[in-house]
Amino acid sequence: MTALHQPARAEGPPRPPARVPFPVVDEVARHCLQEEEPETVHIEVHLPGRLDAGRLRTAFAEALRRHPRILMREVPGRWYRRRYEWELTAEPDVEVVSFPAPGRDALREARTRALAEAPPLSLSPPIRVEVVEKAGPVEPRTSHGTVLFLTINHTALDGPACLRVLATASELYGGQDNSPVAPPVRTAPAAPPPPEDTPSNWSRPARVAQGTPEPSPGNGMLVTELPLPHRPKGSPYTVNDQLMVTTALTIAHWNREHGARPRPLRITMPVDDRPRDATMPIGNGTRLVEVPFTVDELAVHDPGRMPALLHRTATRTRALKALPRPQLGHGASLLTAPWAPVAVRAALTRGLRRAAAPWTSTTLLSNIGRIPYPLDFGAEAGRAHAVWFSAPARMPRGLTVTTASTAGRLHLALRWSRALLSHGDGTHLRDLFEHYLHTTEVTP
Repeated sequence: MTALHQPARAEGPPRPPARVPFPVVDEVARHCLQEEEPETVHIEVHLPGRLDAGRLRTAFAEALRRHPRILMREVPGRWYRRRYEWELTAEPDVEVVSFPAPGRDALREARTRALAEAPPLSLSPPIRVEVVEKAGPVEPRTSHGTVLFLTINHTALDGPACLRVLATASELYGGQDNSPVAPPVRTAPAAPPPPEDTPSNWSRPARVAQGTPEPSPGNGMLVTELPLPHRPKGSPYTVNDQLMVTTALTIAHWNREHGARPRPLRITMPVDDRPRDATMPIGNGTRLVEVPFTVDELAVHDPGRMPALLHRTATRTRALKALPRPQLGHGASLLTAPWAPVAVRAALTRGLRRAAAPWTSTTLLSNIGRIPYPLDFGAEAGRAHAVWFSAPARMPRGLTVTTASTAGRLHLALRWSRALLSHGDGTHLRDLFEHYLHTTEVTP
């Protein structure tokens, strides 16, 4: 690929790199950074074939240039500055793509790095791409091929934005059209129905009950592949609603097993309204809404009540998505206004976060949905047949559920704080999730 040639200037010094103040989401995340639990988003893309190192590095370098908002680093500054700023760079400061040595444990070690080592904000871009060749019987269905691990510093951008950059890189690498598939057309009511009686967002929701904590800090993770849940044709609810109900019933069951007092649940759900084509804004672009569930809805489950629960959940999610709301609410906008130095506002934000911990939602369900891009890397590497995401799981939530669908399969990632759960706990939660997902497959 040839570099883009810029016309020579007749006179004057070169212009300094452009600077962009941190948006609200970036600044709140920057205030609350914790070294022991890095705020990383991990994306794991499984391909059937092999990738050429030189071609892939070239494709990623060009993809970064085509999405220049990802080429940024934090501007260093004094404690008394009023804003954090991003500095946009013309080229990467570091080589983004690396090829760790293959081996039997390479896949597990790459997953561990994705949770434990965030790309630094001081170097552009704040992402890392590791290419791992599978060796040995790693997974029964996909024991050979290549896995791309993308690790994102969540202070800078989110998973869907990075996936957009990956789609551009795959198109440049393989020469295949990676245009996004149009989302399914669904019949929706002209206006959201009026909200029903639901638990107040001012009430204290249930917490995920303590399991078996591990002595090491940070996050643990488990990924698995499941069948997409069946949904009768013309159903008023979506797969997202089925996943929402599944998550709520899973946690309610877990809490009953661990003797927790029944409380209403609230599940945070990211909503992303951005286009998926090449014009997609790069950064943290989702807004967060909270879906409530009553104690009665989540009591010992009667399969005959499932259709009503799915319908009520669909009504709530539609109404919440339709409400205009800032990404993190109005309070976050006030905290990030430059009325005081960033160090002062950071201390205040961390204090308020600790004070508000009992009112934080029970968990987060991030459903990416059907991967909109083919992620086709050409004849030798092939098309992605599995894509996993995981979101940070810092306390007080301590557990996040992330789902995506590829090639007609559901790819589930459970991620937890080791201060709350162990790998054995994660395995049990996965089994509960699979059971309750099946119960949402109601028939007409």
